Amino acid sequence: MNVISTTDQLEALYGVPGESSTVKEADWITPQYRTLIEASPFVALATAGPEGLDCSPRGDAGCAVRIVDERTVMMPDRRGNNRCDSLRNIVRDPRVALMFLIPGSGTIMRMYGQAHLSIEPELLSSFAVKGQAPRSVIVIKVERVYFQCARAVVRSELWNPERFVDPTTLPTPGDILAEMSEARVGGRAYDEEWPERAAQTMW
Repeated sequence: MNVISTTDQLEALYGVPGESSTVKEADWITPQYRTLIEASPFVALATAGPEGLDCSPRGDAGCAVRIVDERTVMMPDRRGNNRCDSLRNIVRDPRVALMFLIPGSGTIMRMYGQAHLSIEPELLSSFAVKGQAPRSVIVIKVERVYFQCARAVVRSELWNPERFVDPTTLPTPGDILAEMSEARVGGRAYDEEWPERAAQTMW
């Protein structure tokens, strides 16, 4: 088996990145990067901990994060499944990576930094929606930020409606839960009740 096992081998195969791949990296949020980040309502949050890696989808109305200043962003921890995988990792290992998607755009923003959780009452209140505040806010000190070229989005035709998958061809959450739990939870009732349950617990 031919395996790349050293960085020297890797660099021999791929060469060195061009200037356009390196000059775009900044250690602060530039004005143009701010515009792109603020256009993104969805971000994938990657964290690391003793049990391994985690990547969690995060989304909010408008911008997925709040830009505080050139080197600080905040993200409310909205209602979810209470597994707290990302949060468990952050309190033990502050390193985080974020990938921002912008609907309709091929440009992706990437950010790396150090995070901590805040439960400051005034801060929580500032993120309240419909009277519901998050239980914590992820505060991220930015260390690196840059844009990703559009090739992956173009290849995947991510925003092409003609390529959207028909949801009826996929297993539903209720189907998966029923199979995994030997029908103890999930099933058709779970799927039928979910829209109303989600509406009541969105924030």
